[in-house]
Amino acid sequence: MPARVWDREAMRLFAAVLPPEHIADELAAEVDRLRELPGAGRLRWTGRPGWHFTLAFYGEVPDDAVPALADRLARAAHRAAPFTLALAGGGQFGQGRALWVGARGDVAELRLLAGRAEAAARKAGLPGGEHRRYKAHLTLARSRHAVDVRPYVTALAEFSGDTWTVADLVLMRSRLPASGVPGEQPRYEAVGRWALGGAG
Repeated sequence: MPARVWDREAMRLFAAVLPPEHIADELAAEVDRLRELPGAGRLRWTGRPGWHFTLAFYGEVPDDAVPALADRLARAAHRAAPFTLALAGGGQFGQGRALWVGARGDVAELRLLAGRAEAAARKAGLPGGEHRRYKAHLTLARSRHAVDVRPYVTALAEFSGDTWTVADLVLMRSRLPASGVPGEQPRYEAVGRWALGGAG
């Protein structure tokens, strides 16, 4: 039975795959090494609670539309079998505006699940976002300005983590910082979680 924690206002939602704790531990050690490289202070590093592979971003979803979206995501999860992933390699978007770690393993299955998560929104009657070819990535750091992150990408090229089995699809809520405090991170909470078909 999925946890359901929605309320009476629009929520900023996305579907995601979350790395388990032991994989996050591995990544934390790698991030510590990256943060020792020159210039690391110019990047805004994401916090561990925000580490995830986004499958589909839904934006602000009215509370009365969330149950239909959750129902469609439950169906999407049921149709997908568990699959294996590992964190590996890395890259950048936008001339260093985002530094990310990639994935190896059943990446085609991750891409398929992303397509189903995107389709769930359409079937739930939500407005469609801009469709892009799915690129598996977990964002590690961002910058408001172009930054040369090639040393970080080079370091990540040698990174290859342990394999884990992706067993569920998670609907996440993000709350953007409102305090204006520099460096404050968005807050994330799971509002729905569904086992992939055959999991458990």
